[in-house]
Order: sequence, then structure tokens, then C-alpha cells
Amino acid sequence: EDSPHTGRLALYLLGLQATCPPVSAHRSLVTWLKYYLEEDWRGEAERGHPVTSYYQYGLGVLALCVHRKRVRDQVVQRLLTAQRHGRLGHGGNTVDTEAVLALAFTCLEQRRLVGSELAAKLRLAAHEASRNMAKAQGPDGVIGNIYSTPWALQVFLATGECQTEPAFGQAMAALLENLDAFGTAATMAQVLPVLHGHSYLDIASRHCGEEPDTLTPLDMEPLPEVPGNKTVQLVVECPLPWCYDLRLYDRLVPVPAAASLLDVLQAAAALDPREFRFHTQDTPQGPFLTQVLGLEARQEKRNYWQILSAPDTPLQMGIAEYRPPDGATLTLRLSEW
Repeated sequence: EDSPHTGRLALYLLGLQATCPPVSAHRSLVTWLKYYLEEDWRGEAERGHPVTSYYQYGLGVLALCVHRKRVRDQVVQRLLTAQRHGRLGHGGNTVDTEAVLALAFTCLEQRRLVGSELAAKLRLAAHEASRNMAKAQGPDGVIGNIYSTPWALQVFLATGECQTEPAFGQAMAALLENLDAFGTAATMAQVLPVLHGHSYLDIASRHCGEEPDTLTPLDMEPLPEVPGNKTVQLVVECPLPWCYDLRLYDRLVPVPAAASLLDVLQAAAALDPREFRFHTQDTPQGPFLTQVLGLEARQEKRNYWQILSAPDTPLQMGIAEYRPPDGATLTLRLSEW
């Protein structure tokens, strides 16, 4: 059985609202999103978390709020409880998840879609999330990673703390230095509002009467060719509880100098399809690694293929965008989230 499409539909509805559609265009989709929020929880209620993730669940609540639709207090309370008890993820970067929840909380409170008692709790939770954003900022100004930084900046903007929080200016400077990392439609959609001083909450209060038609094609310049070749060390690890042998693959892979990580994987498979094989899934953020050596990362098992550059640094870019340097060692590790 397929998981509910909570996050995908939520993002679609946020984008649809931003285009100033007629009301009738999305009424049935909003109803579907309400249904997905219930289905998303029902499948895993005994475990106390959504089938998809708190990130997707929070996006669903945010999208309904932007469309000025009420959600049951119990649905909101699930997000509050998750934040309070630190259930947003198993280690690693949870900035984007906490930021999405903070935006949903701020929207519900500001649009007065909840009672005064719950609104006070949401206000406190959003400010706590904002403090956590500031604590998560690295010395380079990035909050979490470069892709979660726009989410954190949206929280500062939505809560009005962009004027007083020093982390805001530092994170914005880091974002401007790394704009080339935002090369897909989905990542651009996260960063563009911030560059114009807005958050997704502002979609609900847009004036659509005199909106010009600005949807014109964008001519993308091809990436410059880089001459020569390079060699990348490709390692596959599968620790307990999924495998007994930690290291399943370890080989030097020769590729052209401009090759992306996806190109490296394809080259490894071409060297010996019996020794190395992989599968990807297309997402709005680009291809996502789902299976390596026949081992599939599955949402219901709450695991994923983590990509690390030596010695133990998680990759912050998609496999089609990241271009490893010559001599780099890249590890694909089946990990829990």
C-alpha cells in the first residue's frame, strides 16, 4: 500500500495558492489533503508518528492554514507533542522539520484558526524553534545545511525575529554565497521567498487583483566542460541490524573530470553490473538514491542511503548536482533516520 502523498500535495497547494487561482480550482484538493493528514497518522498511530514524516505532516498543516482551513486541535497537538519530546528525527539535521512545524504554528496562531489557549502554546513553540535555529547555526553561517537554511530564515521572517536575531544576517550572507546550490525547481521555491523578504505564510495575504503574467521560460546555460579525468573511491556500507558485513563494496571508479556522483554510480555499474547496481527515484529535488546492491531503503523501515565524503561528512547536495573532486572517497551507508 502506498504512503499518503501528504508532503507532495501540500507543496502543490502552496504553489497553487501563490499563482492566484480561482477558488474552485483547489477546493477538492484541500479536502484530499485533510484526508491524507488523517490517513498519514492512522497507519502508525500505535507508534506515535506519521507514516510519512513530521516534515510532510507539518507541510500539510501549513498548507491548510495558508488556505485558511481549520484543522482539528488533535492534529495540531500531534506536532506540538513531537517537538516537545524531540521526536522530529533520529539525530542528524532536523532543522527543516522543526522550521516547517514553526511556520505551521505561527500561521495557525496569526490567522486565528485555533482557540486562544492553543494559540498561546503555538506561539511559545514557534519561538522555541526559532531559538533552536540560532543554536544550530555553524561558524560559516549555515543553519543545519545549506538546504535547510532557507527554512530557518523563513521562521525568523514569519515570527518577526529577523530584526533582532543576529543569526538571521549571518545565515542570509551564507545563503547568498551558496546560491549555485539551488538548481532545481523545488530548492528554488524554498530560497526565492527568503531573498525577497517573505515566508510561505505571506502566500495567504497576497493581492491577486493585478498580478502580471510572469511565467516565462528560462534559458539555462549548459555547464562548462571540464577536460581530463578523475578517480573516485566508491564504498558501500551496510551496518547492523540490516547486514552482517559492514563493507559490501570498495573500488576505484575512473570518470571524466566533470562527472557528478550520479555519473560515478553509473560508471561503477558499467564496470561490472554483477558487482555494483543501484536504483534511483525521481523527486522534485532531483534523483534520490533508493537501492544499492539490491538493498532497498524503505520509509516504513525508517532507513535511507546516507552519502558521506571521507572521513564522515554527510553530503549536502543531490547526487546529480554534487561533483566529487579527484581522489575523493564517497561512502554509501544504509542508515536510520
